[in-house]
Amino acid sequence: MASGSKKVIYAALVGNGLIAITKFAAAFITGSAAMLSEAIHSVVDTSNQGLLLFGINRSQKPADEKHPFGYGSEIYFWAFVVAIMLFAIGAGVSLYEGVQKVIHPHPINDPTINYIVLGLAMVFEAVAWYVAFKEFATTKGKRGYIEAIRESKDPTIFTVLFEDTAAMLGLVIAFIGIYIASTFGLPWVDGLASICIGLILAGVAMILAYETKSLLIGESAAPEVIDTIKDIVNATPTITGLNEIRTLHRGPNDILLALSVDFEDSIIAGKVEESIYQLELAIKGKFPVVKRLFIEVQSAKHHAEEIKRADELRKKEAK
Repeated sequence: MASGSKKVIYAALVGNGLIAITKFAAAFITGSAAMLSEAIHSVVDTSNQGLLLFGINRSQKPADEKHPFGYGSEIYFWAFVVAIMLFAIGAGVSLYEGVQKVIHPHPINDPTINYIVLGLAMVFEAVAWYVAFKEFATTKGKRGYIEAIRESKDPTIFTVLFEDTAAMLGLVIAFIGIYIASTFGLPWVDGLASICIGLILAGVAMILAYETKSLLIGESAAPEVIDTIKDIVNATPTITGLNEIRTLHRGPNDILLALSVDFEDSIIAGKVEESIYQLELAIKGKFPVVKRLFIEVQSAKHHAEEIKRADELRKKEAK
């Protein structure tokens, strides 16, 4: 995860940094609200990539006494912060600038500069978008794009992909807005373009916030991972049944696994210990992302009774 994610983020960081400088220069010279919105958008994107890199580094900290399961979830938190920043700053400022330009329109001084800057920005953004899309296409496997986004446990790649997609759309809208405003003498259209850019950023921010919120709450491992683990457990000779399996992603490459299994009643304690050890080796050998594994030995009957009691307690608490 780290190498692929960092490659995507570094590409976007460099591209957005260069774009932000040129956009601010063009906005200052021409007075275009759409161009200023795009410049602010690029600054927010650059800051967001910095936050994602910070989150990746924090998530790789080793476990300690205060955080015995490690810091893997930090990347989910910082990805959520990115979504909030994109909404509050990127969308908020773009909408404000657009409304102000619509209310108080003023002509664009030299649209040629804007066209040159937008053209260069499209090239830079296209390169960054391609790097992010290529990495995402590699990780999604045979799944569809929407399904891959919904099931992805690495928010850094699809966050950068969404940001770059929004940036490309914003550049197109800014180009159209500036062209209409300068060609037909309708300066308020430049403000309208800024408002449209703000709405796009707000929409992307809400999608990112929704996806990262799910990761923060805690998502299970992929269905194919769970099914394979079930097969490994059921293939263990000394185990008569799998009572329950719970998985939790603590990070993109960090799964917490809890199993409740029923062993043969006739085997001795030493045999149970050996079976658990071999089971752990088999699961972690197949899925190195399983960093923590807890196995509860419980009869199927007692497990069913415990589940029933838990359900009854939840019903009472809900009343």
